[in-house]
Amino acid sequence: MKEMWDKRYAEEGYAYGTEPNKFLEQQLAKIPAEGKALFAAEGEGRNAVHAAKLGWKVTAFDLSESGKTKALLLAEQENVSLNYFVENLQNLDFKPNEFDLLVLIYAHFPAELKSEFHKKLANYVKPGGHVVFEAFSKEHIKYNSVNPKAGGPKDVAMLFSVEEVSNDFRDFEIIQLQEKVVDLNEGKYHIGQSSVVQFVGRKLNY
Repeated sequence: MKEMWDKRYAEEGYAYGTEPNKFLEQQLAKIPAEGKALFAAEGEGRNAVHAAKLGWKVTAFDLSESGKTKALLLAEQENVSLNYFVENLQNLDFKPNEFDLLVLIYAHFPAELKSEFHKKLANYVKPGGHVVFEAFSKEHIKYNSVNPKAGGPKDVAMLFSVEEVSNDFRDFEIIQLQEKVVDLNEGKYHIGQSSVVQFVGRKLNY
């Protein structure tokens, strides 16, 4: 998996463009940029850089060294800074309740680990903090088979359902949770009609 992402991010240009994901952009416009944000599987940094420009103190991680290189270059061009780790989540040791915002944009983890990773990441969000999530739904297999440029994993087990996301983030008040069809135009690997799950939640106080 690491080799695939290193190869993709080493290509000329930015695989998914330099503009932020539209859903994330819309949601961050509603959340005050106060505190620390964690970006998982952040790749070439387009979303993390956008958040940093809004005033968030951004930490990001990914498996790909070439992704980090591109992300830091983009951050430099936009006059912001990122704290970026090239590491597997299992080897990262953030503190519980450390972050005010968790962002998961097309963070498709291995099927056998995705729920475990979501729960671990959720533990890093402080009460009252937010999660913003968009990723391909299980229905996306149909769209990908018709249009490979839509992108996304070919293994349906790596894709998401509304029920899975709800279960993984049980400690969050649901602000928005839906499956919908969107038209993506992100670089050269997310192009065309796609089925996604979108989720915004606020961590409950217990």
